[in-house]
Amino acid sequence: MNRFGKGLLVFALVVVVAMAFRVSWNALRDVARATGADATAALLYPFVVDGLMALALVATLVLTDEARRFALRVLAAYTLASLVLNYVHGLVPELHGGVADWGRLADWDPANWALVLLATSLPVGSIYFGSDLVAKVLHHRPTIPANAEKTTETTANRSTSDLGRSTPAPVPVAPVRAALPAPVVVDLVKPVEPNPVGTVAAESPRPRVATGRVPDAARTPRPVRTADELLDEARSATADWADTDLTAEAIRKAVRTSAAKARILRETLRAERTSTPVEATV
Repeated sequence: MNRFGKGLLVFALVVVVAMAFRVSWNALRDVARATGADATAALLYPFVVDGLMALALVATLVLTDEARRFALRVLAAYTLASLVLNYVHGLVPELHGGVADWGRLADWDPANWALVLLATSLPVGSIYFGSDLVAKVLHHRPTIPANAEKTTETTANRSTSDLGRSTPAPVPVAPVRAALPAPVVVDLVKPVEPNPVGTVAAESPRPRVATGRVPDAARTPRPVRTADELLDEARSATADWADTDLTAEAIRKAVRTSAAKARILRETLRAERTSTPVEATV
């Protein structure tokens, strides 16, 4: 519904409420005169009942949750009270037109007492409930749904295609395959045969397939060491080690080399400690 339709609906509601207020005016005024109110008080009495009903209706449209349910209860209570007083006014002819300034609302005493209590308590209730409703409306803060922020962000970040604007098609890029150099296999140390007593020859690792040239930025700044230099460095680092400490992992950490070279150095050092000659070649 557009803004004009909503405005027309609100205007129609105001007209209906105004006509209903006018129809109920005489009944509430005559009931107020019958309970002892003077002319001015009787003239203002319909605003006390039907006016608070209108206020509760507006509060119902503004408030939410528990406050809205409270406004609905006030609206229902005052609507029922106005209905009872209008019904009594229709049953008692003596009340019509304000003929008498004071009279009975019912022939049965308990019913008359209850109706008088109802009619006289409505002004006090209007002060209390009206003030409470106005305070709730003034202190009301509209709640923002949890997904409202996400919806706003999604709308702001929509692509141009969602907004109805065409975008150029992406230009395909042909993949470029770099030429791979031939793998280079370096034999650092020849295996020792036969193996010394108490040692087990490590299985040769499976050759790795070259995946391409290593970039210069990824190369280590340490200069490449020959097999003899690596073996001398391993001898110096493990000179005071026990035989049980002479493992490939410990040697690899000590001289900072690969696991394969560390296993070869381990076998060479163990062979030297058992006085078995080992020839190191590149």
